[in-house]
Amino acid sequence: MKKFLKILTGRNPDGEKKLAQNFYDELSIDVLARTLWGEARGEGLKGMEAVASVVLNRVAVAEHRGHYWWGANIISVCQKPYQFSCWNRSDANYQKLQAVTDKDIHFATAIRIARRAVAGTLADATGGATHYHARGISPNWAKGREPSAIIGNHIFYHLIEG
Repeated sequence: MKKFLKILTGRNPDGEKKLAQNFYDELSIDVLARTLWGEARGEGLKGMEAVASVVLNRVAVAEHRGHYWWGANIISVCQKPYQFSCWNRSDANYQKLQAVTDKDIHFATAIRIARRAVAGTLADATGGATHYHARGISPNWAKGREPSAIIGNHIFYHLIEG
């Protein structure tokens, strides 16, 4: 039927789906890479990988539950207001985030990490963390909670079960 449809209409539904998925994956990679750069460019490879894991863990929670308030996919999780501060328009990093290119070595690294994350080959060193904060900051949600990992200047927490 699909072959017949392609011949009849000149369209290839499978090819169009694949093209749409490739576009979505590339957009997800870009948004995730910008998030990693904005949140953890000073943390090196391990620090950026850890932040990517938080994003993926949040997506996994949303997929397991059918939805979750912070978003359901990489793009919506990264860009949820007040979750990753680099996406807040009032944040000093926001304008830089929009302008950065792969000529920046940290952004090029973030792109490589994001590609691995979207491909499903990024290992999680955070212990399933869904939250993190920088050292020296004590958000209310972290009070009395046991960190699942400390990587660089970030403290990670596994707060939400999938």
